[in-house]
Amino acid sequence: MASMPTLFISHGGPDIVINDSAARDYLETLSEHLPRPRAIVIVSAHFETDGVAVVTDPAPGMIYDFGGFAPELYEMVYPAPGEPRLAERVFAMLDEAGLEPSRLAERGYDHGTWTPLRLAFPQADIPVVQVSVDPSRDAAWHYALGRALAPLREEGVLLIGSGHITHNLRELFPVMRGGKQADPELAAHVDAFVEWFADKLAEGDRDALLDWKAQAPFASENHPTDEHLMPIFFAYGAAGEAPHAERAHASRQLGFFAYDSYLFH
Repeated sequence: MASMPTLFISHGGPDIVINDSAARDYLETLSEHLPRPRAIVIVSAHFETDGVAVVTDPAPGMIYDFGGFAPELYEMVYPAPGEPRLAERVFAMLDEAGLEPSRLAERGYDHGTWTPLRLAFPQADIPVVQVSVDPSRDAAWHYALGRALAPLREEGVLLIGSGHITHNLRELFPVMRGGKQADPELAAHVDAFVEWFADKLAEGDRDALLDWKAQAPFASENHPTDEHLMPIFFAYGAAGEAPHAERAHASRQLGFFAYDSYLFH
Protein backbone atom coordinates (compact mmCIF):
# COMPACT_ATOMS: atom_id res chain seq x y z
CA MET A 1 0.00 0.00 0.00
CA ALA A 2 1.36 3.43 -0.97
CA SER A 3 2.16 5.82 1.85
CA MET A 4 -0.50 8.49 2.32
CA PRO A 5 0.39 12.17 2.32
CA THR A 6 -0.65 14.27 5.30
CA LEU A 7 -2.77 17.37 5.06
CA PHE A 8 -3.20 20.75 6.69
CA ILE A 9 -6.50 22.49 5.92
CA SER A 10 -7.54 26.06 6.61
CA HIS A 11 -11.15 25.08 7.27
CA GLY A 12 -12.92 28.45 7.27
CA GLY A 13 -16.17 29.23 9.01
CA PRO A 14 -19.07 26.78 8.91
CA ASP A 15 -20.63 28.70 6.03
CA ILE A 16 -17.81 27.51 3.76
CA VAL A 17 -20.10 24.61 2.87
CA ILE A 18 -22.82 26.90 1.43
CA ASN A 19 -20.96 29.96 0.13
CA ASP A 20 -19.05 30.03 -3.13
CA SER A 21 -15.33 30.54 -2.59
CA ALA A 22 -11.99 29.36 -3.89
CA ALA A 23 -11.38 27.56 -0.59
CA ARG A 24 -14.65 25.65 -0.96
CA ASP A 25 -13.76 24.71 -4.55
CA TYR A 26 -10.42 23.36 -3.37
CA LEU A 27 -11.95 21.20 -0.66
CA GLU A 28 -14.59 19.85 -3.04
CA THR A 29 -11.87 18.56 -5.38
CA LEU A 30 -9.42 17.45 -2.69
CA SER A 31 -10.25 13.75 -2.82
CA GLU A 32 -9.42 13.69 -6.54
CA HIS A 33 -5.77 14.34 -5.67
CA LEU A 34 -5.41 11.72 -2.93
CA PRO A 35 -5.45 7.94 -2.71
CA ARG A 36 -8.69 6.86 -1.09
CA PRO A 37 -8.00 6.52 2.65
CA ARG A 38 -9.23 3.54 4.60
CA ALA A 39 -9.70 5.85 7.61
CA ILE A 40 -9.04 9.44 8.67
CA VAL A 41 -7.40 10.71 11.84
CA ILE A 42 -8.10 14.43 12.23
CA VAL A 43 -6.84 17.06 14.66
CA SER A 44 -9.24 20.02 14.80
CA ALA A 45 -8.46 23.39 16.35
CA HIS A 46 -11.98 23.33 17.80
CA PHE A 47 -11.29 20.24 19.89
CA GLU A 48 -9.31 21.57 22.85
CA THR A 49 -8.32 19.53 25.90
CA ASP A 50 -5.76 19.52 28.68
CA GLY A 51 -3.19 17.20 27.12
CA VAL A 52 -4.15 15.08 24.13
CA ALA A 53 -7.44 13.16 23.94
CA VAL A 54 -8.53 10.47 21.49
CA VAL A 55 -12.21 9.94 20.69
CA THR A 56 -13.30 6.29 20.75
CA ASP A 57 -16.96 7.04 19.88
CA PRO A 58 -18.21 4.56 17.23
CA ALA A 59 -20.96 6.92 16.01
CA PRO A 60 -20.11 10.59 16.63
CA GLY A 61 -22.96 13.07 16.50
CA MET A 62 -22.82 16.73 15.52
CA ILE A 63 -21.50 19.79 17.35
CA TYR A 64 -22.78 23.13 16.04
CA ASP A 65 -20.09 25.17 17.73
CA PHE A 66 -21.00 28.53 16.19
CA GLY A 67 -23.66 31.20 16.31
CA GLY A 68 -25.25 33.70 13.96
CA PHE A 69 -24.96 31.65 10.77
CA ALA A 70 -27.58 30.43 8.28
CA PRO A 71 -30.24 28.14 9.85
CA GLU A 72 -29.56 25.37 7.34
CA LEU A 73 -26.09 24.86 8.80
CA TYR A 74 -27.64 23.73 12.09
CA GLU A 75 -29.51 20.98 10.27
CA MET A 76 -26.55 19.49 8.43
CA VAL A 77 -25.35 16.05 9.49
CA TYR A 78 -22.09 14.31 8.65
CA PRO A 79 -22.76 10.66 9.51
CA ALA A 80 -19.29 9.19 9.06
CA PRO A 81 -18.67 6.43 11.60
CA GLY A 82 -15.94 6.41 14.19
CA GLU A 83 -13.50 3.51 14.41
CA PRO A 84 -12.88 2.45 18.01
CA ARG A 85 -10.21 -0.10 17.10
CA LEU A 86 -8.13 2.51 15.27
CA ALA A 87 -8.78 4.98 18.08
CA GLU A 88 -7.30 2.51 20.57
CA ARG A 89 -4.28 2.10 18.31
CA VAL A 90 -3.85 5.88 18.14
CA PHE A 91 -4.09 6.01 21.94
CA ALA A 92 -1.42 3.32 22.29
CA MET A 93 0.94 5.04 19.85
CA LEU A 94 0.63 8.35 21.67
CA ASP A 95 1.09 6.60 24.99
CA GLU A 96 4.22 4.81 23.78
CA ALA A 97 5.61 8.19 22.71
CA GLY A 98 5.21 9.45 26.28
CA LEU A 99 2.44 11.92 25.42
CA GLU A 100 0.06 10.70 28.14
CA PRO A 101 -3.19 10.60 26.14
CA SER A 102 -6.69 10.27 27.50
CA ARG A 103 -9.80 8.74 25.93
CA LEU A 104 -13.20 10.30 25.27
CA ALA A 105 -15.97 7.76 24.82
CA GLU A 106 -18.37 10.27 23.26
CA ARG A 107 -17.76 13.39 21.22
CA GLY A 108 -19.42 14.75 18.10
CA TYR A 109 -17.87 16.37 15.06
CA ASP A 110 -17.11 20.09 15.49
CA HIS A 111 -17.11 22.34 12.44
CA GLY A 112 -13.33 22.10 12.09
CA THR A 113 -13.96 18.44 11.30
CA TRP A 114 -17.34 18.11 9.63
CA THR A 115 -17.26 21.10 7.27
CA PRO A 116 -14.04 20.20 5.41
CA LEU A 117 -14.84 16.48 5.44
CA ARG A 118 -18.35 17.11 4.14
CA LEU A 119 -16.85 18.95 1.18
CA ALA A 120 -13.94 16.59 0.55
CA PHE A 121 -15.62 13.25 1.31
CA PRO A 122 -19.37 13.90 0.96
CA GLN A 123 -20.34 10.22 1.03
CA ALA A 124 -19.32 10.10 4.73
CA ASP A 125 -18.28 6.48 4.28
CA ILE A 126 -14.71 6.76 5.61
CA PRO A 127 -14.29 6.16 9.38
CA VAL A 128 -12.99 9.15 11.34
CA VAL A 129 -10.99 9.27 14.57
CA GLN A 130 -10.69 12.63 16.32
CA VAL A 131 -7.61 13.81 18.24
CA SER A 132 -7.44 17.05 20.23
CA VAL A 133 -5.11 20.01 20.46
CA ASP A 134 -3.88 21.50 23.72
CA PRO A 135 -3.60 25.31 23.35
CA SER A 136 -1.32 25.46 26.40
CA ARG A 137 1.31 23.33 24.58
CA ASP A 138 3.68 24.61 21.91
CA ALA A 139 4.38 23.78 18.29
CA ALA A 140 7.02 21.18 19.17
CA TRP A 141 4.52 19.25 21.30
CA HIS A 142 1.95 19.15 18.48
CA TYR A 143 4.71 18.19 16.05
CA ALA A 144 5.48 15.26 18.37
CA LEU A 145 1.83 14.15 18.17
CA GLY A 146 2.20 13.91 14.42
CA ARG A 147 5.51 12.09 14.59
CA ALA A 148 4.00 9.50 16.93
CA LEU A 149 1.20 8.73 14.46
CA ALA A 150 3.27 8.91 11.26
CA PRO A 151 3.42 5.09 10.81
CA LEU A 152 -0.33 5.08 10.14
CA ARG A 153 0.37 6.62 6.74
CA GLU A 154 1.75 3.26 5.61
CA GLU A 155 -1.61 1.66 6.43
CA GLY A 156 -3.80 3.91 4.28
CA VAL A 157 -4.78 6.30 7.07
CA LEU A 158 -5.07 9.97 6.12
CA LEU A 159 -3.73 12.25 8.87
CA ILE A 160 -5.28 15.74 8.76
CA GLY A 161 -4.65 18.90 10.74
CA SER A 162 -7.64 21.24 10.47
CA GLY A 163 -7.02 24.80 11.61
CA HIS A 164 -6.19 28.07 9.87
CA ILE A 165 -2.99 29.62 8.58
CA THR A 166 -4.26 32.97 9.93
CA HIS A 167 -6.99 33.41 12.54
CA ASN A 168 -7.54 36.98 13.71
CA LEU A 169 -11.30 36.95 14.30
CA ARG A 170 -11.12 40.26 16.16
CA GLU A 171 -10.36 41.85 12.80
CA LEU A 172 -12.48 39.53 10.63
CA PHE A 173 -15.90 39.69 12.26
CA PRO A 174 -16.31 43.50 12.34
CA VAL A 175 -15.43 43.63 8.64
CA MET A 176 -17.47 40.57 7.65
CA ARG A 177 -20.61 41.33 9.66
CA GLY A 178 -20.52 45.01 10.57
CA GLY A 179 -19.28 46.74 7.46
CA LYS A 180 -16.16 48.09 9.14
CA GLN A 181 -13.30 48.95 6.80
CA ALA A 182 -10.32 46.63 7.12
CA ASP A 183 -7.09 48.15 8.36
CA PRO A 184 -5.01 48.57 5.18
CA GLU A 185 -1.97 47.12 6.95
CA LEU A 186 -3.75 43.83 7.63
CA ALA A 187 -3.16 42.37 4.18
CA ALA A 188 0.54 43.20 4.39
CA HIS A 189 0.81 41.55 7.80
CA VAL A 190 -0.97 38.45 6.50
CA ASP A 191 1.20 38.30 3.39
CA ALA A 192 4.39 38.51 5.44
CA PHE A 193 3.25 35.77 7.80
CA VAL A 194 1.95 33.25 5.28
CA GLU A 195 4.90 33.76 2.93
CA TRP A 196 7.31 33.19 5.81
CA PHE A 197 5.57 29.88 6.49
CA ALA A 198 5.60 28.96 2.81
CA ASP A 199 9.31 29.71 2.56
CA LYS A 200 10.28 27.83 5.72
CA LEU A 201 8.19 24.82 4.74
CA ALA A 202 9.74 24.79 1.28
CA GLU A 203 13.21 24.96 2.85
CA GLY A 204 12.39 22.25 5.37
CA ASP A 205 13.51 24.58 8.17
CA ARG A 206 11.92 22.69 11.04
CA ASP A 207 13.74 24.62 13.76
CA ALA A 208 12.46 27.96 12.50
CA LEU A 209 8.92 26.62 12.05
CA LEU A 210 8.76 25.26 15.59
CA ASP A 211 10.01 28.65 16.82
CA TRP A 212 7.34 30.49 14.81
CA LYS A 213 6.18 32.73 17.67
CA ALA A 214 9.62 34.30 17.91
CA GLN A 215 10.65 34.19 14.25
CA ALA A 216 7.55 34.59 12.06
CA PRO A 217 6.65 38.20 11.19
CA PHE A 218 3.45 39.54 12.77
CA ALA A 219 2.84 36.26 14.60
CA SER A 220 0.56 37.69 17.29
CA GLU A 221 -1.37 39.81 14.78
CA ASN A 222 -2.21 36.71 12.75
CA HIS A 223 -2.76 34.41 15.74
CA PRO A 224 -3.86 36.23 18.90
CA THR A 225 -4.32 32.69 20.26
CA ASP A 226 -2.42 29.63 19.08
CA GLU A 227 -4.97 26.84 18.69
CA HIS A 228 -5.72 27.33 14.97
CA LEU A 229 -2.08 27.04 13.95
CA MET A 230 -1.24 23.94 15.99
CA PRO A 231 -2.79 21.50 13.47
CA ILE A 232 -0.19 22.44 10.84
CA PHE A 233 2.56 21.19 13.15
CA PHE A 234 0.67 17.93 13.64
CA ALA A 235 0.39 17.42 9.88
CA TYR A 236 4.04 18.39 9.36
CA GLY A 237 5.25 15.96 12.02
CA ALA A 238 3.01 13.18 10.76
CA ALA A 239 4.67 13.36 7.34
CA GLY A 240 7.98 12.04 8.64
CA GLU A 241 11.52 13.26 9.13
CA ALA A 242 12.01 15.48 6.08
CA PRO A 243 8.73 15.88 4.18
CA HIS A 244 8.17 17.77 0.96
CA ALA A 245 5.62 20.54 1.54
CA GLU A 246 3.22 21.33 -1.30
CA ARG A 247 1.23 24.54 -0.96
CA ALA A 248 -1.93 23.02 -2.35
CA HIS A 249 -4.21 26.03 -1.97
CA ALA A 250 -3.91 29.75 -1.21
CA SER A 251 -6.76 32.27 -1.22
CA ARG A 252 -8.06 35.19 0.82
CA GLN A 253 -11.37 36.25 2.34
CA LEU A 254 -11.98 40.00 2.31
CA GLY A 255 -8.44 40.43 1.12
CA PHE A 256 -6.75 39.62 4.43
CA PHE A 257 -7.99 36.34 5.93
CA ALA A 258 -5.80 33.58 4.49
CA TYR A 259 -6.88 30.04 3.54
CA ASP A 260 -3.56 28.37 2.74
CA SER A 261 -3.59 24.58 2.83
CA TYR A 262 -0.69 22.15 2.50
CA LEU A 263 -0.02 18.59 1.45
CA PHE A 264 3.03 16.95 2.97
CA HIS A 265 4.65 14.02 1.14
